[in-house]
Amino acid sequence: MPTKPDSVATGTLGVYLASIRAAKGFTLREVEEATGKDVSNAYLSQLENGKITKPSPHVLHSLSEVYAVSYDKLMEKAGYIKPSSSRTKETRHGSAATFAIDNLTSAEEDELLRYLAYVRSKKGKA
Repeated sequence: MPTKPDSVATGTLGVYLASIRAAKGFTLREVEEATGKDVSNAYLSQLENGKITKPSPHVLHSLSEVYAVSYDKLMEKAGYIKPSSSRTKETRHGSAATFAIDNLTSAEEDELLRYLAYVRSKKGKA
């Protein structure tokens, strides 16, 4: 999944979702099925590629459950709520924060997720 370095640094919702999906090894169709078809694979593709930037809270809730990430984080990335200055490790995405000694910035977290997706994509090509 190629991404532009500058889009990762900005931490867009689409890049974030694509990184999580890749890190978990899900296909677009698998996510569609896991959401009970609440989120079609075509819609998710448009979301990940930045063609859709503000999905409904219902879509974000479905994705937060499938990806096991904070609903608040997705709402924040979509621009529905303001970033919390008091976020803790417990509200951060996945295991990347588990291995961090200090809290990660959003840019650091996005970069780690992108790198993890890259590493996992190389496993099957060795």
